[in-house]
Amino acid sequence: MEIKTITVGPLGANCFIVADEKTSEAIIIDPGDEPEKILETVNNNNYKIKYIICTHAHFDHVGATGEIKRNTNAKIVIHKNDLELYRNAVDQGAFWGFEVESLPEPDMFVDEGEKIEFGSLSFEVMHMPGHSPGGICLYGENVLFAGDTLFAGSVGRTDFTGGDLSLLKKSFARLLTLPPETKVFSGHGPSTTIGIEKINNFFVDEI
Repeated sequence: MEIKTITVGPLGANCFIVADEKTSEAIIIDPGDEPEKILETVNNNNYKIKYIICTHAHFDHVGATGEIKRNTNAKIVIHKNDLELYRNAVDQGAFWGFEVESLPEPDMFVDEGEKIEFGSLSFEVMHMPGHSPGGICLYGENVLFAGDTLFAGSVGRTDFTGGDLSLLKKSFARLLTLPPETKVFSGHGPSTTIGIEKINNFFVDEI
């Protein structure tokens, strides 16, 4: 498995390209901005993009999905509970002073327990509401792609539309039940592990 991290946009969102080394089949997680940077990595490595996965539909995580889809023909995947947010990405960006292009409709919805499979790799969808209604994490291969549910030392905000602190607490507590050696790739900031977050994350005292 190869994991490429590309930090994009004015809010420093992490976009991940996850690839099966043998087949070069890959997924792109959270292409929020700067599609040219993302596509350069795709093309330089001859990746065959199967899915574009949005862990949630805030504009800084979905802004480049249209351009990526046009260049890869990959399927755009979200949780249905974030569809309204996804459709409002242009207005979200404008509220914060950023221009976001209109996005194509998602190709498919995923929900709790479903599998994302490409090459020999398989990741399980975990529905993790709180930061947004349809937030998801992808778990597999001893790795967690956490979106904005969990950061190194912190958690996602709940003061945006659709945010819910009580749900975030439940989602956070659930993530802490994963094996401590699980490596966590978050939507912003550095990577961490579940074991480290059990000790260092301030939100442990909130649940």
